[in-house]
Amino acid sequence: MRYIMEFYNLSVKTPQGNILSMSDFQGKVVIVVNTATKCGLAPQFDGLEEIHQTYKDKGAVVLGFPCNQFGGQEPETNDSVEESCKINFGVTFQLTEKIDVNGLHTHPLFKLLKNELGGCFGKTIKWNFTKFIIDGSGKPFKRYSPTTKPKKLIKDIERLIKKIN
Repeated sequence: MRYIMEFYNLSVKTPQGNILSMSDFQGKVVIVVNTATKCGLAPQFDGLEEIHQTYKDKGAVVLGFPCNQFGGQEPETNDSVEESCKINFGVTFQLTEKIDVNGLHTHPLFKLLKNELGGCFGKTIKWNFTKFIIDGSGKPFKRYSPTTKPKKLIKDIERLIKKIN
């Protein structure tokens, strides 16, 4: 049960600097993804937005965490990232301030997720668009590689939504 309390005790800032608490998502399936607008995987924004539109009223939420740690592929600032994602990719799901997912300044949420759900590179994030699902009780459920298309998450999302409804 340790991870549940840890997840719901975490927060992140929005691009505007407001606090976004993970406790706001209690009872929801949370899809966490580190994003980058100039990445070759950026077309995944479309699939993530489709998940957001399909499941936002059914018990799931998509959270995008812009990160510039992989090839400088997120040049946008906190002031411009939301507008860029909306104009270029149609994104309406919640984005956060730019964060680090690896290294000394790793955001605590990514520390938790990497610790609970190691990947093929151990406790590190390989690239942009690494995706995680947290179940409705706050437990990190599954990690997906950067190249896993968002539609491949749907079966797991639907199964977890059924558990909370």
